[in-house]
Amino acid sequence: MSQVDLLDNDSVFQLKGNMLAVTVLELSRNDLARLDRQLAQKVAQAPNFFRDTPLILSLDKLEEEDEILDLGALLDLCRRYGLRTLALRAKRAKDIRAANEYDLPILPPASHTGRERVVDLREREPANPEPVVEKPAAPAAPLINATKVITAPVRGGMQLYAPGGDLVVLSPVSPGAELLADGNIHVYGPMKGRALAGVKGDTKARIFCQQLTAELISIAGQYKVAEDLRRHPQWGNPVQISLSGDVLNITRL
Repeated sequence: MSQVDLLDNDSVFQLKGNMLAVTVLELSRNDLARLDRQLAQKVAQAPNFFRDTPLILSLDKLEEEDEILDLGALLDLCRRYGLRTLALRAKRAKDIRAANEYDLPILPPASHTGRERVVDLREREPANPEPVVEKPAAPAAPLINATKVITAPVRGGMQLYAPGGDLVVLSPVSPGAELLADGNIHVYGPMKGRALAGVKGDTKARIFCQQLTAELISIAGQYKVAEDLRRHPQWGNPVQISLSGDVLNITRL
């Protein structure tokens, strides 16, 4: 076997699954001028949040009779504000054609992320079924979600994620750091970074922190940035944050 063949057998890549926090920009109207003004206001409130932020453009709410969207202008607008578009979510054929022209991946609509197939079990019944003796079911094992506990300071640029459970941080969280959890987030020190709880859609998740000075807080996709938080009377205090509908409630501990 030649040296080239030996090198070819030595893999130079791996395919791995990963869970990333991706922002969704849901466009409700085809009005790029107004979008430009409103994005400028948001960026002014939290410039770090929009810097090189991965983005999914959602056009699900655009009506079929609305005029065609200038997708190129929309992509340029997002890029100007630091939003990096990864994919498009659309239902109109004209938006899908435009996405194909820009070589953008098409994601299914938000309410149909998976396909279900209904099977009539009678189709699989044998003509003369034999009696089935049912065995007693074994007791279900208790569902235990792992809790991730962090004792070291969380520096800027670090991202910590607790899949399937809670994230507990016993140290300060610096600006630019990001905490993510499928469940609750507890911070027993100054919270100056971003905290995103219920990242897979758990609306019952909560955020607890000893000192609310965060750049951003989010539960199940609903978020507030620092500019909004600073106006809240509990800024700098120990708080708990919960979600009611699409409203984030901040109450003192």
